[in-house]
Amino acid sequence: MPNNSIFKQTGLRWLWLAALVFVSDIAIKLVVMNSMEYGWANRIEVTSFFNLLYVHNHGAAFSFLGDQSGWQRWLFAGIAIIVCGVLALWMRKLPNTAKWNNIAYSLIIGGALGNVFDRIIHGFVVDYLDFFVGNYHWPAFNLADTAICIGAGMIILDSFIKDKSSSAKSINKQ
Repeated sequence: MPNNSIFKQTGLRWLWLAALVFVSDIAIKLVVMNSMEYGWANRIEVTSFFNLLYVHNHGAAFSFLGDQSGWQRWLFAGIAIIVCGVLALWMRKLPNTAKWNNIAYSLIIGGALGNVFDRIIHGFVVDYLDFFVGNYHWPAFNLADTAICIGAGMIILDSFIKDKSSSAKSINKQ
């Protein structure tokens, strides 16, 4: 039987957020796949800068390597699984009170696993959010991508805040 105190006292306690992101992402993708017609021509115009649509991404961010024969599916899935494992190990070393980092890691894990699920089950990632300005469209994305970007942004922001506070402490010591 696993030691429950590991989940109560460490950052692993925050894995509920990863599970929430994962389940929400898969649920939304299933709704999109079952209720929308595929392709850009079938988009639903929501606002003057946002559409809903149903498209496949066989690559990574910005469809990187999307035109390859299929090997990239397993490469990206493998990378995501390794990253999730590393982040979970880091969470295990953090106290559950380190909310900022645990939330960031959980968002990345939940999003990464949502896209891994798509790659393994469908062979592509389902994207459905389309933001644009004029004729410039940001590449279509999904909730999983959003969670990954927010988590990564939190980590980057945290590094700037820590660097700034470390610099201030070293200046004060002089």
